[in-house]
Amino acid sequence: MTLTCVVVEDEPLARNLLEQYILKVSHLQLVKSFANPLAALDFLRNNSVDILFSDIQMPEITGISLLKILPKKPLVILTTAYSEYAIEGYELDVLDYLLKPITLERFLKAVEKATQRLSAAPSLPASETLMPADPVQASIFVKDGTKLVKIRLNEILYIEGLKDYVAIYTKDKKVVTLQTLKSLEVQLTPHQFLRVHNSYIVSFEAIDSIDKEKIQIGKVWIPISDTYRKTVKEFIERTQS
Repeated sequence: MTLTCVVVEDEPLARNLLEQYILKVSHLQLVKSFANPLAALDFLRNNSVDILFSDIQMPEITGISLLKILPKKPLVILTTAYSEYAIEGYELDVLDYLLKPITLERFLKAVEKATQRLSAAPSLPASETLMPADPVQASIFVKDGTKLVKIRLNEILYIEGLKDYVAIYTKDKKVVTLQTLKSLEVQLTPHQFLRVHNSYIVSFEAIDSIDKEKIQIGKVWIPISDTYRKTVKEFIERTQS
């Protein structure tokens, strides 16, 4: 899988470093590199790429402003010398945050996150069933403190990622366990659960309604991020076919 990239960085040395790092990774393809964020904005309005590497502190508009303006965002990896922007970046569903000076090792970790994200939810042929063909895997075990708790998959409503923890909401309880959302996702039956946000996985069967930006499960509204909007759209199309 080849991932297309755009770099937006007004500092020549930092821009050149990112370009060199991208060239070192065989499955990355540098499409464009911009010193001017406004020029990048014009390009991204009319062209789709997989990953955007963007500095935050830039003339004319900041990287944060660029993300807010873009109607359709690729996976975003922010680069900056100022750590105080991390919280705002998280709120904009930024994939990763690279603090300058950026090492190759840290860059590769961010790229691996992007690679896993883009390969985590492949499109399913329309002919495939949405429910698991093999009903044997009906439950999972998660650690809750010092004990293992059995959770039946058909009782899960949705799952929320909380950094190093996940909260699993079922029909009658909430279980918080020490693990990442990604590690839990691989334990779930893929046709039964849908990743809709960097922080949320929902059960197909629990969904009451879907609109462009959120999903309703009972009285809870769960956001759909730009990254997963296409996946949700394909799910809707398959259920309607």
